[in-house]
Parts: sequence; C-alpha cells; structure tokens
Amino acid sequence: MSELERFSVSMEASLLKAFDDLIARKGYTNRSEAVRDVLRDYLVQHEWQEEDREVVGAVALVYDHHIRELTHALIELQHHAEADVICSTHVHLDEHHCLEVIVLRGRPGNVRKVADRLIGTRGVKHGRLMTTTTGQGLH
Repeated sequence: MSELERFSVSMEASLLKAFDDLIARKGYTNRSEAVRDVLRDYLVQHEWQEEDREVVGAVALVYDHHIRELTHALIELQHHAEADVICSTHVHLDEHHCLEVIVLRGRPGNVRKVADRLIGTRGVKHGRLMTTTTGQGLH
C-alpha cells in the first residue's frame, strides 16, 4: 500500500451526520474507508467519460424466453458486438423468465451501444448496464 496522506474536509454537520448514518448502515467501520470508496466510484465514473479508456460493464437482462427468436437475437448481438463479450451467465427464474448477465469490455461508447441494443431487443422486459472499471490505475 502506498504512503497514506491525511487531509481535512469541512462540511455542514447535518451532511456529515447523514454520511455517518449511511456508512454505519453499510457496515463501514470508519469514515476513511467510506471516503476512499466514494472517491474510487467518482474516478470510475470519470473513466466512462473518456472514450480512449477501456472499461468494463455488466448488462443484466430479464426476459421471457418463450418470445420467438429472442434468444437467437441476443446471441447474434453478442457475436457482432463492438465491445468484447467476456462471458455471459444464464439463470432460469421461473417457467417463463430468465436472467442473463453479459460482461462487456471495451471503449465506453461501444459498451454502451451494445448494452442499449441488448436492452432494447424486443421481448426484454428489463435491462440495466452496471458500469465499472478494469482496475488499471485505480488505487
């Protein structure tokens, strides 16, 4: 671990109390680790604004697998994606519904484009892109 630096932050008491209450509910044992996580999240969000960066995203899709040609369409989109499909996981939720999670890696715009196409496919009931980082350069 690199050398730690201390700094101070001034804020309204009510904002600090709300932060302390939240981090206690989330199980943090101290403010420092919570602040580090907030900063890391901010840095990851910034990575997604830079088109020359490589990022990672996970697309979660819930759909009715009885919809004709839907499974085929989702597979075709993955095979011809502008981002690399790292893996996908398929889960049967009930007699009709499936959850598919597809992990993508590439430039932010390409990952978003593939995610939007997957989510917008006829028969997908709900979809969401979860954005994250490759971890390169993140401390």
